[in-house]
Amino acid sequence: MPRGGPTASCLDRFLETDRLEYLDRDSDDPGVDSRKRSVIRALELIGDWFGNHEKFAHMVLDEVAEVPDPRILELGSGHGGLSAKVLEMHPTAHVTVTDVEPDSIAAIAAGPLDADDRATVRAMDATAIDAADGAFDLAVFALSFHHLPPSLASRAIAEGTRVARCLLLIDLPRPPAPLHLLRVATMAPFAPFVPFVHDGVISSLRAYSPSALRALAAHADPAIELKLRGGLVSAQVAVASRS
Repeated sequence: MPRGGPTASCLDRFLETDRLEYLDRDSDDPGVDSRKRSVIRALELIGDWFGNHEKFAHMVLDEVAEVPDPRILELGSGHGGLSAKVLEMHPTAHVTVTDVEPDSIAAIAAGPLDADDRATVRAMDATAIDAADGAFDLAVFALSFHHLPPSLASRAIAEGTRVARCLLLIDLPRPPAPLHLLRVATMAPFAPFVPFVHDGVISSLRAYSPSALRALAAHADPAIELKLRGGLVSAQVAVASRS
């Protein structure tokens, strides 16, 4: 399925790629490893500068506002900034912080999150979650969902709604094709020289449209209900739950 959805235009279908970001690459090449670390540092700084961690933490806590001691699973957590902010903002929340990348888990485990009694740090694949049905009140997948190809993205929705009451997806918006082309054209000249821009261009081309998210949820299970909000200039937000 195209990233723009089942009825994507020819231009929209052109604006996608299977090329890997530096964040997706496993390599012994010191150059690739250096660029990967550069992207991670840039993401951490941008998350702090623009208050993304706090904004996303508010979204998470809004979904569990009626739960006294919420159990929250973060998928694809990267550096764990979102989970840390959730714990800071909610005195009785418990978070399970996960990522499929061993290096990310090792970095989180070496930081303050692993020392917090309310946090559990685990290596975990979002498409095959090692947890019982209904083990969590909420699963959240922030700014990493676009890394998954459609077949795995659908499985992640199925798994997230299996282990949690609902799954909160926060990801990059996919603008209408003409605006998307303009955005990519503006960024592309800098991509060979700036690792963060390189990954930003690829992320933009791999982002899912609202119609694609609906199709992925329906493929995962027709019983899954998907509510969408945001997008275009703000983060695209989807809340998936089983009826």
